[in-house]
Amino acid sequence: MAAFDSEKREFTRVKISVPVRYKFLYRELESPELDKIWEGSTSNLSGGGMLLRGVIPRLDWLSHLLTGRMMIGVNLILPTYEVPVKALTRVAWIEGLEETTQKARMGLTFREITQEAQEEILRYIIKTQMP
Repeated sequence: MAAFDSEKREFTRVKISVPVRYKFLYRELESPELDKIWEGSTSNLSGGGMLLRGVIPRLDWLSHLLTGRMMIGVNLILPTYEVPVKALTRVAWIEGLEETTQKARMGLTFREITQEAQEEILRYIIKTQMP
């Protein structure tokens, strides 16, 4: 069995589209793009992270994102929850960057998330899988 076939995850991941508002966070850089709230969506979601499809406003941020120096604060808009679920995430990988739109798929890992927020994500995932 190849190494990638035996990948183990702490949480089950499901394909689901949820609106996300996000903000890039990096104290060592000044840029008007850091003050902006961006909108994207998930392609999949788990209790440990998500796949975000959204804009990366500056290509020179890629190294900061991939090395963990720049984080992304996310607000997940779950239809079953009255307030956005908030988390601080780290970018694990980036792929499919479209030069014209600057949209990419970003694998995000939750770094700071309350237990209540994580449980709400898990409840939502379970509800979407019920017949």
